[in-house]
Amino acid sequence: MRIVFLGAPGSGKGTQAQRLTADFSMVQLSTGDLLREAVRAGTPLGLQAKKRMDAGELVSDDIVLALIREKLGSPELRGGFILDGFPRNVSQAQALEPVLAETGQRIDAVVLIDVDLDILMKRLTGRRTCSVTGKLLNIHFSPQAEIDACLQAGGELLQRADDNEQTIGNRLRVYREQTEPLVQHYQRAGQLRVVDGEGTADEVYARLVNALGLRAK
Repeated sequence: MRIVFLGAPGSGKGTQAQRLTADFSMVQLSTGDLLREAVRAGTPLGLQAKKRMDAGELVSDDIVLALIREKLGSPELRGGFILDGFPRNVSQAQALEPVLAETGQRIDAVVLIDVDLDILMKRLTGRRTCSVTGKLLNIHFSPQAEIDACLQAGGELLQRADDNEQTIGNRLRVYREQTEPLVQHYQRAGQLRVVDGEGTADEVYARLVNALGLRAK
């Protein structure tokens, strides 16, 4: 099955994609990972990407699409794939279609992991790391016993500098501006499947598998 995953930062789409690939022999295609691999390997596309990144520029859609085109021919993708991080807007979605067609493939489903924006803010701004154990916690959602265990061990709850409310708010605003039209695009194409992203990871996964018509393992 060939799937595009959509979801705002903090929606949990990365976690759900990893579980889906493990259970159904799919490959998660993260454009960030593809870029890093190409740069590390020093491929022609990787060198082009590195030149742009070193100059502080965004890597062009042409380079990203070329990396995806290369990967689509890989035998490891025979069981299907999940595109995570691309497309991010309607123009990228339109450019992706002929790339898939070149290899005789098409997107089977587009999954939107839908979470209320207020909950997303709490998920992202509430993230903390225990300075002693390294355990990831959330001041809004983690059990109080886990937070107390960190503090009683002499630890501090550390927050990443970019997990502040202003930065997170900007990331969510950009997501709404760029990705919401993409959601409408795939809805009109009859490919969109919306999954409620609130609740436990297991609950969300059960809804995801059901929305895709798969049998949970």
